[in-house]
Amino acid sequence: MTYETIEVRPVTPSLGAEVDGVDLTRTLAPLQIREIQHALLAHQVLFFRNQRLTFERHKEFGRLFGDLAVHPYAASQEGHPEVLPIYADANSKQIPGERWHSDVSCDPEPPMGSILHIHTLPPVGGDTLFSNMYAAYEALSDRMKSYLDTLVAVHDGAPGYRMRAAKDGKQENREFPQAEHPVIRTHPQTGRKLIFVNPVFTTAILDLPAAEGDMVLRFLFDHCNQPQFHARFRWQENSVAFWDNRCVQHIAMWDYFPQTRAGNRVTIRGDKPY
Repeated sequence: MTYETIEVRPVTPSLGAEVDGVDLTRTLAPLQIREIQHALLAHQVLFFRNQRLTFERHKEFGRLFGDLAVHPYAASQEGHPEVLPIYADANSKQIPGERWHSDVSCDPEPPMGSILHIHTLPPVGGDTLFSNMYAAYEALSDRMKSYLDTLVAVHDGAPGYRMRAAKDGKQENREFPQAEHPVIRTHPQTGRKLIFVNPVFTTAILDLPAAEGDMVLRFLFDHCNQPQFHARFRWQENSVAFWDNRCVQHIAMWDYFPQTRAGNRVTIRGDKPY
């Protein structure tokens, strides 16, 4: 596609693109919105530089693409339930997103996308890696594709969220979302197939003995995270990443302790995988 209002530069052959020519702090024109939507579907994750987003502008940008979700576990910014703070410093015992995952895949209708704004960075480190689940699926053999296409997996929020609470010295007894999703889902807009399991939320495969299901999941977790499927984003202050949560996994690198890294995220509601 030829873009009229934005400049889109791919960052790897697999996924990711930097977008210039747009100011997310201002009201966007309809054509700009359509071009950003097209670029997201084409590249799965978009990166914007020099965007000083307030909470309100962050939410307004997210709402251009759907209703916003409230996180089932983490505390929100006061007065802004849709805004999730992302913060780590010398007192942190853990950070969100230390393992490969798709955001809140345990929800019956997992998020369509996430928009992360980082405003404070360590001198070096704190990158985010993304992995292309279309490419991971397409790299499988035809026989494996046929086998996996029949399987359904359990996604459970409780183990991961309770483990995070325990690391912070807290006991967490709340109920968390749990859902069953196809191991191979179809993207509702592109029609492409992709792998939809991840090590944070996917706990079992239905109708398989636990040992067999665990082996299948371990294979898929390892397969999905091969470097040829990756893009690595080196943040700068006031950068924004917008990823399609349906077809991308990501991991946050915590290689900057005890330095501070801080920002905020909004998450856009999605629909039931099929």
